[in-house]
Amino acid sequence: MLNTRKPITAWAEDDRPREKLMLKGKSALSDAELIAILIGSGNRNESALDLSRRILETNELNLAELAKQSVSSLQRFKGIGEAKAIAIVAALELGQRRRVADTLRQAKITCSRDVFELMQPKIGELIHEEFWAIFLNNANRVRGVVANRNEPFIAHHLIETINISKGGITGTVVDLRVLFKLALEKQATAVIIAHNHPSGKLQPSEADIQITQKIKEASKIMDIALLDHFIITEYDYYSFADHGRL
Repeated sequence: MLNTRKPITAWAEDDRPREKLMLKGKSALSDAELIAILIGSGNRNESALDLSRRILETNELNLAELAKQSVSSLQRFKGIGEAKAIAIVAALELGQRRRVADTLRQAKITCSRDVFELMQPKIGELIHEEFWAIFLNNANRVRGVVANRNEPFIAHHLIETINISKGGITGTVVDLRVLFKLALEKQATAVIIAHNHPSGKLQPSEADIQITQKIKEASKIMDIALLDHFIITEYDYYSFADHGRL
């Protein structure tokens, strides 16, 4: 069995994370080995790989959980200073952004699940609530995303999602004037709204229902269609349109 307590430089060349990546490719490395490359070294009692494994174990062996950690929380591990913590946070953020970029490259988005895939990396794992708007023009050329309501809408590559407001753990305030001012600036004829529930609960609150109705009524006056309202959590979503609540 490989003795990972030895310095990495003492390992066989094809067992060292960097060399292993060069020889066998990135997919051959475990999550711990990839993190070990990021941090470079461990501490007096642990190699970089041992320390990386312990960091992962503390986060349920789940990169999504690790991505929630701040620079300061990572520095609680002996051997992880500010620079190493920043490297881990930056690498995981790049992973999140790549996921969003992959979604944006899709030729079309034809169902509510696609909206979840777009918005979850943005707000699904936040510990506070945020409210976002997704704008569309009159050709259904998507400046944001449109959900599937009986018939699919064709989505083009141009996508724009805008954060309208940020709040606390239990709620956020939505200013309708800001929402529709942006819609007019974008020359949008339709909008989808979305916010997250840090609690993980999918069911809309009474406040969610009320704000949806207010936006729906205002959208009629502004002649800008409200196509859907999404509640996003870490692992799932709720669509008002899918549930017949628009």
